[in-house]
Amino acid sequence: MSPRRLRRLSTVVKKMREEQGLTQAQLAKKAGVTGAYVSMIESGVRKNPSLPRALGVPVGELPE
Repeated sequence: MSPRRLRRLSTVVKKMREEQGLTQAQLAKKAGVTGAYVSMIESGVRKNPSLPRALGVPVGELPE
């Protein structure tokens, strides 16, 4: 994944999580990862396609 797409993914994941009223811990539980991992994804350090799916959005449908 390109750095640009990774930054976009982190922005979209955080925005959608907040729109759905979820904490990082709640999203982590739903996605089967730790809260620290969600934080790394939202800061653009890591990628994880399970987070968009846990938010109800297939990775392929994320905006570029």
